[in-house]
Amino acid sequence: MRASARRVLPRSRPFATAGLAAVALATLSLAACSGSGKGEGVRQEGAASSQPSQQGPDALPSESSGSSGAPQGAHASRGKPAGEKTGGKNRPSGATPHGTQRAGATHDPYAPENRVPCTAGNTEVTATPVSRPLNHMLLTVTNTGSKTCDLTGYPVVKFEGAQSVPPVMENTKPQAVTSLPPGGKGYAGVILSAGDGSSGEGHTAQSLEIGFQGSDKMAEAALRAKGVHIDNSLRVTYWVTDSGDALS
Repeated sequence: MRASARRVLPRSRPFATAGLAAVALATLSLAACSGSGKGEGVRQEGAASSQPSQQGPDALPSESSGSSGAPQGAHASRGKPAGEKTGGKNRPSGATPHGTQRAGATHDPYAPENRVPCTAGNTEVTATPVSRPLNHMLLTVTNTGSKTCDLTGYPVVKFEGAQSVPPVMENTKPQAVTSLPPGGKGYAGVILSAGDGSSGEGHTAQSLEIGFQGSDKMAEAALRAKGVHIDNSLRVTYWVTDSGDALS
């Protein structure tokens, strides 16, 4: 009996070994299946987290959605108007107030850099005897240049045969220098003679030259054919802008 039992035990080992192998194979298959399921679950969870959450009909609006839904008029009312109001009237943006000019917009003929002295080279002079006042003559200077010129002081009057230039009457001095824009005119009066013989016998002059302060050049002013009578009472006025002031 002992001998038979010994022969049986060795035969039962292959079956036990085969059973253990089957159990191990089943365990590995089960582990592979469960691992595959877990990986799929992880991918589904990640995909779900990347999708935006949808709000229900009863969900409260967020701050961003509330601001984007504001009316456009509310934003427009805070913007600057197209024009500024001045004195109850709209002035377009970029416009300048009345009486002002933009830099470089216009040419100012009275700016210092655009002014020159009046000389014989940029003027034309005429001499006209007048009936009133008696024994007076009116000098008229016209600016023929392209820039404003200043008539400084009084005219230098040189009659034919005169020994010296006549003095100026100080009471005729203007408050400001007489300036002539292109084409403008200036005036000066000349007292030719006393008319009653109290200033000497005098003589008749047939020609006249007019000079300007600060310049040596003289301009010829034509006289009437019979000339003008002058004596020692010869006087001139300052240059002014009005012919009436020159003869008053």
